[in-house]
Parts: sequence; structure tokens; C-alpha cells
Amino acid sequence: MTRLPSHVLRAAAVIVALSMPLLSACVQQAPQDLVQSVEDMDRQLVMAHSAEFAPVEYSRFVQQWVALKERLRLDDDVIGWPWEENPFETDLRALQEEGSRVLALAKDKHKAERRGAASHIARLERRLRRFTNRVDQIGSRVALGEKRVETELLVKQARSFMEQGQFVHSKRAARQADERMASQAAQLNSELGRYADRAQVDHWRTMVRRTVDWSRQHQATALVVVKATKRLTLYRNGQAVASYPVRLGFNGVQEKRYEDDGATPEGSYRVVRMRDRGHTDFYRAFLLDYPNTDDQRRFQSARKTGAIPAQARIGGNIEIHGEANRQLSQTLGCVMLGNRQMDMLFREVEVGTPVTIVGAVDVDNTVAVVLAQLDQGGDDADEDDADPSDEQAMTDETIVEQS
Repeated sequence: MTRLPSHVLRAAAVIVALSMPLLSACVQQAPQDLVQSVEDMDRQLVMAHSAEFAPVEYSRFVQQWVALKERLRLDDDVIGWPWEENPFETDLRALQEEGSRVLALAKDKHKAERRGAASHIARLERRLRRFTNRVDQIGSRVALGEKRVETELLVKQARSFMEQGQFVHSKRAARQADERMASQAAQLNSELGRYADRAQVDHWRTMVRRTVDWSRQHQATALVVVKATKRLTLYRNGQAVASYPVRLGFNGVQEKRYEDDGATPEGSYRVVRMRDRGHTDFYRAFLLDYPNTDDQRRFQSARKTGAIPAQARIGGNIEIHGEANRQLSQTLGCVMLGNRQMDMLFREVEVGTPVTIVGAVDVDNTVAVVLAQLDQGGDDADEDDADPSDEQAMTDETIVEQS
């Protein structure tokens, strides 16, 4: 083996030493400002809920970012020629541009989703207002109980979630509210469907006709209360001579089944006692013979089938009465008139006067119409379709022309 001269070895050492700075200058590292920019972009994408609004594009961004971070971890020093592009810088810039496109897409879809959700919630709120107006119009708020409150809370939750950008939760709450209203409409149709039943309406009409015929045959006074229209009509000698607005029980349009259910009974009754001022909790009153034989039969049948609570009682003390004070402005199942109208009736009515209370006398009655609207969702009707206030109704008086 030939040994190199010492001067050659010294020259080689000098060349190596001189070349070290050049080699160090060729090491290519990822620019930290670009790495930070991509990390910031990733955070912005998360805050913009890109996984929800641009799932495919965001997933692709995440995969590229994970792969690039792995390269950065493994390839701390990549040596390249000074005139070559830094592959880390190129890839980071490309990924940042990709993230910007995904962010813009997510924001656009978020805005579109928000507009759609806001429009849906507005329609839902309108539907709830119409639903509420119509239920109040037929006096059935109590029949639905807490279900009404639950529906209103769901609608409020749907709006709150929408305003927070939680559209999945907003849609779920809105869907539940829609389902609750549909369920409540079905419940009311089940409980009040007799108002739309032609056979039942014909039966009620027959009851009224018999009462009017009795008034004509006996040349006497008779009273007819129609729950759908909330009116009491006074007949004298078979002729309708006056008609007055009335209030019913707080659950008045329902068919009375037991004590304290708030429903006003339906049937043929008679006045069994005249109660003047000081002998009733109200202004003046006519006590009716409720429960009669038919009421007793219906009550026992419902008790046997479990349709009413086992401990329920049939009740009594059903009156046609005037007002007393604001605390007693809501009757519990009776028929209430204004005091002035009660004074007029007191001059016409006596013990034994027949009183017929029916649900409706035509199939296009208010309750039947409202039930049909509820069943259809009610989006095609006016919002201002509620009944006039009770205050106005109690002061109204209509005189019916002699026929």
C-alpha cells in the first residue's frame, strides 16, 4: 500500500474544511412561519365547523396536514442544492391555499344553512302561533295540558340552537315541535271529532228542534245553548227572540265526563231552582237538573271502561249564571252570561223551563273548521283568526227577529 505524502494529506484536509460551510448552507428546513400559518388555518377550520359543512374537503385537508407533519418530524434535515425549491415550503404553501378554499366553502355553506334554518324556524313559529290561536279559539288549551308548554319550549330551543350555529340540534328540536303539534292535533280530533260528525250534528239539531217545538206547543219559554258558537238563544212560543254570547267552562267544548273536568255538559235539562242575588256565588243563576239519567248512564259506562279516573265523581251544581267578580270570571263548567243579559233572562225563565245544550247545529261549525285546519298543519290561514276577547263577547247582545 502506497502511503500519500504528508503535503497531499494536508491539502485534502484544507479542502474538506473549506467545504463544510457550503454543505451546511444546503440543509433545507420547514419555514416556521408557514408551519404556524397552517396550524392557524387548521384552528380556523375547526371553529368554522368545517367537518360539518365541508366534510369531504376538510377531511382531505386534515389527511394532507397529518402526512406533512409526519414528514417534518422524520426529515429534520433535508439536503438539497441551493438552486432547488424547498419541498417543505412548497407543500406548506399549497396546503395553506387548500385550507383557505375549504374555509371559504365551509363559511358559504354555513351561511346558506343558517338562512335555511332561520326560514324554517320562522315558519315553525308562525305555525305555533296559528296553532295556539286556533286551540284557544275552541277553548281547548286545558285539554292539551303541559303538551302545549313543551311544544313552545321546543320551538324556543330550535331558535336558540339556530342562533348558536348548532343546526343539527336546531333541526332536531324543530322536528320534535312539529311532531308534538301533529300529535296534539290528532288528540283534539279524537276528542272533538263529534263536532265534524254529521250524524252527531244531526242528533244535536234534532234536540234543538224538539226544544223549539215544545216551546211552540206549550206557548212557553225555552233556552238553547250552542257550544261551538258560544251563544244562548231564548225562544218564546217557538220563536227565537234574543241571542246572547256566553262563556263555557275552562274546558267547555269537551264533553263533560266527571266533576272538575272543566267541561260544560251536553243534553236536555230543566231549570230546577232560581237563585237570586245572595243565593249564588255569582250574580244570579238558574240551577239545572244535571246530572240527569243520561248523564248518569254515560258516567257509569265510562267508569267501567276506565275512560275516567276510578276515584272521579259525576259532580253537579251546573248553572246558567251571571258574573260575580274578577276572581270568578272563569266558570268551571257552567254557562256564564253578562249580568245585564242575566237580568233579562230572569224575567223570562221560571222553574221547569227546558234548557238544551248541544255542541253544534251545522257541520261547518267553528270547532269542525278549526280541527280541519289543525289537521292540515294550518300554514295557509291568517294568523289573526282567534275569537274576539271575552270582554267584548260578554257585552255584546244580539236580538233575533221574530219569524
